[in-house]
Amino acid sequence: MAIRKARGKVEIFIQADLMDKISIVIRNRNESDYIGFCLQSIREYLPKSEVIIIDNESSDDSLEVVKLFSKDLDIQVLTLARNIYSPGRSINLGASNASHPLVLVLSAHCRLLQKPDLHFVSQRLKTYVAVFGNQIPIYRGKKITKRYIWQHFGDTDVIDMFSQIENRPFLHNAFCFYNREFLLAHPFDEEYSGKEDRYWAFDMIQKGKSYYYASKLRVEHFWTVNGATWKGLG
Repeated sequence: MAIRKARGKVEIFIQADLMDKISIVIRNRNESDYIGFCLQSIREYLPKSEVIIIDNESSDDSLEVVKLFSKDLDIQVLTLARNIYSPGRSINLGASNASHPLVLVLSAHCRLLQKPDLHFVSQRLKTYVAVFGNQIPIYRGKKITKRYIWQHFGDTDVIDMFSQIENRPFLHNAFCFYNREFLLAHPFDEEYSGKEDRYWAFDMIQKGKSYYYASKLRVEHFWTVNGATWKGLG
């Protein structure tokens, strides 16, 4: 019995070790003010992850910031030219280069606040096509009341969230988990210049699939001047 318990502990340890190895896709265009916070949080909470930076021909020093973390994280940088860039194409490119079954799409201006419960995520992804998490808006360093789009990120888990504001299904790729194989089989539309996540969610529902909002998975989302999520705020 003691031997069986010892083997059980080893098995659990190995599974936990493998569970920590996920692929994180980060889209980057001139994110030098924020991407360091994003990568530092990955270093703290998901250090065994593979990080895939999809760079949209940045003209600032954001890739120099990325290099600061290259000794601590497994990072690869891929480039998409501006004339062919789209949010969907960048995510599809990241997924096609991912090495691990679990893929996290994470905004360059989001910071993890804790280690995500990857077991919880993996279990949900057996039933749901995506699991997206809670976002705490940080406007110029200050936490603000959740209004406009931010009110979607509440404290209750939701299946197939629907936005009354946008009058369509609501999914958000600033902090969203996917199974790599499912994402490769059901890629994002590469023609949309934005809101690729909402269109994908609508398509999934049309196909009889469901997605999951997990309120306890949390990130901070920093204000950016040109961020579409921040329109109407500030």
